Amino acid sequence: MLTLPRKKMLKRRSDFQRVYRTGRSWANRYFVLYVFKTDCLDGKVGFAAGKKLGCAVVRNRVKRLLRESYRKNQAMIRPGLALLLVGRKGMVDVKCDVVEKSFVSLGRKAGIFIDSASPDRKKEK
Repeated sequence: MLTLPRKKMLKRRSDFQRVYRTGRSWANRYFVLYVFKTDCLDGKVGFAAGKKLGCAVVRNRVKRLLRESYRKNQAMIRPGLALLLVGRKGMVDVKCDVVEKSFVSLGRKAGIFIDSASPDRKKEK
């Protein structure tokens, strides 16, 4: 249930560029979230970490943290969206739970979650 298959990931450079150029962005200290409403890239997600973050080991860890935070919360994301998560320097030294909380809060701000599936909404009812 909580898997992230390869077919759900953005792979081509042109798809990444389309989300960068035409998507709307939200940011916090740990990463930048690009949201693009589309039908052709429906439900796809991409993860990126620039060379300014550090060596390949550090960049791969940042992408792993982003993938894990997305994987745990993918059931709550609205259909019809393509997402791109780009790591920032602040993410290099943090643990997974901090990144996940940050993803949820930024996702709420961006409005990518289904309201009824939101954990806070269930507590209020």
